Amino acid sequence: MTVTYYGHSCFSIEVNGMKLLLDPFITPNPLAKGKVDAGAVEADFILVTHGHEDHVADLIPIAKRTKAKVISNFEIVSWLEDQGIENVHPLNHGGKARFNFGNLKYVSAIHSSVLPDGAYGGNPGGFIIDTPEKCVYYAGDTALTLDMQLIPKSYNIDCAFLPIGDNFTMGADDAVVAAEFVNCKSVIGMHYDTFPYIEIDGEEAKAKFKKAGANLALMEIGETIEI
Repeated sequence: MTVTYYGHSCFSIEVNGMKLLLDPFITPNPLAKGKVDAGAVEADFILVTHGHEDHVADLIPIAKRTKAKVISNFEIVSWLEDQGIENVHPLNHGGKARFNFGNLKYVSAIHSSVLPDGAYGGNPGGFIIDTPEKCVYYAGDTALTLDMQLIPKSYNIDCAFLPIGDNFTMGADDAVVAAEFVNCKSVIGMHYDTFPYIEIDGEEAKAKFKKAGANLALMEIGETIEI
């Protein structure tokens, strides 16, 4: 399984020969300028955690160009259908479905959600992406929540994508606890540094995870790693 970082909370996960694009926010991201071309990003599936612009800004043009199947909550999927996106699959909290790459479960996140045009975005969530290669937890934008402790009762998480930027989501301290809750020592940070409100000291964040016996990876935009 390989992971490519496109900035903020946008990643591409390649597994079983398929590309999963998560929360596509590229074009408006000043940190991704000159590093990622949203018009060249490939996807077989697009996973969307919630409706805020910094997670859906490039969703419609990429979905139309790639014909990827978009998976999100019922409200976002319904909104996409109104925008002419037909290849969709709705989920809701606690539900799971099987796709070519493996099983996908939509889990709780504590945040807010509204789509860029003001439409209701439903309740935000995260995803458990359970594949024959690896099982990963993509938390989306969330606060620390006790619900995370339920995840390792059903899944062995190999890697957790956790927000660490604070202010709008968990910061590094709470993300360390979240990693403990999901019983995962390998963490990829997201939702940090893009805007002044969420700028962090990356080395300090890494040190907090190291002290807890875990590893925090802060990927460079455009970088690809294997997990």
